[in-house]
Amino acid sequence: MSTFYTVLPILFLAIAGMIMLMSGVFTDRDHSFAITAASIVVLAIAARLLVAAPGGTIFHGLYQTNDFTRFADVLVALGAIGALALSVTFNRNIGITRFEFPVLVLFAVTGMVVLVSASDLITLYIGFEIQSLALYVLAAFARHNLRSSEAGLKYFVLGALSSGLLLYGISLVYGFAGTTNFAGIAHALAGHPTAAVGSTIGLVFVLVGLAFKISAAPFNMWTPDVYEGAPTSVTAFFATAPKIAVFALLLRVMLGPFGPVLGQWRDLVQIIAAASMVIGAIGAIRQTSIKRLMGYSSIGHMGYALMGLAAGTAAGVSGALIYLAIYLVMSLGTFGCIIAMSRGRQPVERIADLAGMASDDPRFAFVLAVMMWSMAGIPPLAGFFGKFYVFAAAINAGLGPLAVLGIITSVIAAFYYLRVIKVMYFDAGEPGLDRRSAGVSLVMGAAAAFTVLFVFHPSTLTTLSTMAAHALMTSQGF
Repeated sequence: MSTFYTVLPILFLAIAGMIMLMSGVFTDRDHSFAITAASIVVLAIAARLLVAAPGGTIFHGLYQTNDFTRFADVLVALGAIGALALSVTFNRNIGITRFEFPVLVLFAVTGMVVLVSASDLITLYIGFEIQSLALYVLAAFARHNLRSSEAGLKYFVLGALSSGLLLYGISLVYGFAGTTNFAGIAHALAGHPTAAVGSTIGLVFVLVGLAFKISAAPFNMWTPDVYEGAPTSVTAFFATAPKIAVFALLLRVMLGPFGPVLGQWRDLVQIIAAASMVIGAIGAIRQTSIKRLMGYSSIGHMGYALMGLAAGTAAGVSGALIYLAIYLVMSLGTFGCIIAMSRGRQPVERIADLAGMASDDPRFAFVLAVMMWSMAGIPPLAGFFGKFYVFAAAINAGLGPLAVLGIITSVIAAFYYLRVIKVMYFDAGEPGLDRRSAGVSLVMGAAAAFTVLFVFHPSTLTTLSTMAAHALMTSQGF
């Protein structure tokens, strides 16, 4: 029964997704709104089941649950719920209101839950592909739109490449370590120098495959194009739940099976983090589309979160988890504002289209300004604390130069965040955005409230992240 309750959330998500898929196929009426609402309820119930699931390792070491996986799973569910809440009005306005959208989100989340709790390379790959197959379809969901089709094709080709690299890395690790189980790999690397040297080559391919999915540099070439071309409701999902899931997996893989060779991969992670922060800061400066700007912004944010991984300590893991949680809220709030940018039911995406918003819609301008200030890391907003925790962990781990680079790139990135605020408050432009839906307003308001009020009560998130980090490091023998 313990095993059943552990896998119950996955069974619940998969069965609910299949029931909704069949109901949509075998009924003539359009039930897309009802299925979307039901999907949100299903995700909320699944999150509750994930929190209540007993901890431990099941299926002979293939699947593991603890406080770390629960923390990441809840973030994934929140990201999916927020993206679905934002999708209803937007999908209707651009003519892609189909019941398959929330069903694909449910199947993607199912893969993410498997991914986060994987304790074997085979389980990891199965979860990876379940998630990816659904995301490929979502990227090209607006089939009548050339940009969406292009985005879907680019994401599929590069995603398939990353899957191939990941699988090749897994095969190398298995060849040298003689096992695909996380605990077995850690034991082999700690006790056999030959296995450690050979498996390190496989580790590089595994790291590259996962870096593709979180759009870390230099494997970020798909991000701006997919962010811009995919429907904004899809982009909002891409920017939140999948990144959380893959980053959580990255923490488990690097500090679990490859923990004994921390000294061999730490420099590589530092290079990826540094490149991500630099490209994210510089690449967005000349962007005129706010969606492309958010694409480059996400690259930079993954670089900051990778500083926590590079630290290789419990404080680093806790800092990365705090950063991811805050980034999730900031992204949902920002994409809520982007989805609200429509005139005549047609989306507008240029930064220049925000001109005059401070006088025309002061509440909209305030929420977007709060999101931009927070992403820039300006105190006392939540984004400042996210950066503070990862910078502190990096400095305490002896990675001072990386932290200094993070501060420098934060200052550079502040330019394009503040440019958005400047356009809203100081430029004159065409007023009159369409009326926002209740779902969009709710997401925007909740994100703004969290971002502003976090300073008054950060202990809840910091306590939960510390517990999650302790669970991860303890389970891996640190």
